[in-house]
Amino acid sequence: MPASPPAETSASHDVGSLYFHHHRWLCGWLQARIGNVCEAADLAQDTFVRVLVAVAATERPLRLDTLHEPRAYLTTVAKRVLCNHYRRQALERAWLQALAQVPEAEQPSPERQLIIVEALHAIDVMLDGLSGRVREAFLLAQLEGLSYGEIARRLAVCERSVKRYVAQGLAHCMRVSP
Repeated sequence: MPASPPAETSASHDVGSLYFHHHRWLCGWLQARIGNVCEAADLAQDTFVRVLVAVAATERPLRLDTLHEPRAYLTTVAKRVLCNHYRRQALERAWLQALAQVPEAEQPSPERQLIIVEALHAIDVMLDGLSGRVREAFLLAQLEGLSYGEIARRLAVCERSVKRYVAQGLAHCMRVSP
């Protein structure tokens, strides 16, 4: 009696089948939203990579062959990928605007600029899970070096709340940092 295939092989096969049957449709769906064939193809690939990682990483593997609406599932994952894409673009635009204010002679090298952009993306991902108040208090403390009293006055909350917000921000960053 032949042994059953390892879970990883089965998961890869399931994602491969999902890819085979729905990749072209997903590319079209994404292209309709962003208007760029190449970016749509890249985002479709990112979507399937996320699906593969999610299927392989869970304790109780997702059975893709039991999905009743695979396109709805792919749409949900692709929307998250698309949202991250837009956030990344906005961050890069903000960086370019800030860089435009720096005299050319003082601008960092292209390599250093890439490192800075990647660091900004990593920070953005790290702060993504924080609520607005927690993020604002955390950034005021970490980037501007404001005291808890100054932050409390700015946010119109008590110092105890600011301490809690900053502690939540630190704990969150510790959990999500690589």
